[in-house]
Amino acid sequence: MMRFLILFIFLNVAALAQFAPPQGQAGSSAMYKDSSVFVAWASSCKIKRGLQDTASAASGYASVGDSSSALGIADGSVVSLGDGGTALCTFAHPIKDGAGYDFAVFENSFDGKFLELGFVEVSSDGLHFFRFPATSNTQDSVQTASFGDSDASKINNLAGKYVILYGTPFDLSEMQNIPGLDINYITHVKIIDVVGSINPSYTTYDKNGNKINDPYPTPFASGGFDLDAIGVIHSQASTSIQQIMDNEQVLIYPNPSINTLYIDTQIPNESTLQYALYNDLGVKLQNGFLNSAHQAINTRCLNSGFYFLQIKGNDFSLTKKICINHE
Repeated sequence: MMRFLILFIFLNVAALAQFAPPQGQAGSSAMYKDSSVFVAWASSCKIKRGLQDTASAASGYASVGDSSSALGIADGSVVSLGDGGTALCTFAHPIKDGAGYDFAVFENSFDGKFLELGFVEVSSDGLHFFRFPATSNTQDSVQTASFGDSDASKINNLAGKYVILYGTPFDLSEMQNIPGLDINYITHVKIIDVVGSINPSYTTYDKNGNKINDPYPTPFASGGFDLDAIGVIHSQASTSIQQIMDNEQVLIYPNPSINTLYIDTQIPNESTLQYALYNDLGVKLQNGFLNSAHQAINTRCLNSGFYFLQIKGNDFSLTKKICINHE
């Protein structure tokens, strides 16, 4: 009976530690910032801060860093989100699903044990977001203290698993077959701070309904998830796209545009091309097919400002920033 009990306890402990371990241990999925797999980094970011302590409005909002801290290669410079705060990042070229991991999120844990976690959501239109199925097998009967430790091997699909300058990777193949999501054209990645409280009034839950227990409260200016960077592993950008631009096989003019934007295309083996026009928040404003090698798009109804024009074919995707100026 005792042998059976010991085996039962062993199996249950093993079941609660089945994910990739901390950086430096065998089997870790931690990805160093200088890895050659990274081909791009977030190019823009919008931040919505949370309170330093979600249970106290008087605590004020997190304030360390700003949105620029989340841009470019991971360097330890962060923007703190506060309890439940969010960061919405975009990229020069959409992220696509490739072999293995497709992007990684960097936090600034100083020792790989003090882990401030975040949900990760992705979107292919800037409007509809879908969350990676997160798992937390950390105990939830005793609150992890403000500077308490967490075990990365009990956490999956939550950003912030690893020590500073090592990213937590995500695989878009886990999100396939979700209506409204194109995993080969991810334009937005959203990070949402996990509050970490086990108090039912404030707690957040994983995909299995478990409370996610991480350091709480963290009533500091640097409280909440500290976003350093998002590194892209698989991007829609390619040499062939650059060659198309260099050879002037796609011409988009005038830029700035006043009332009409013209698109000229001469791309071999591409009989069906689509275009879509987005504002700087990623909201799609116009879309359609390019039915000829020379096509005009009416921009008269658009406000002056910056927009993104996307052109997609069977073998490439091109996104270009354009300016509308009615003045």
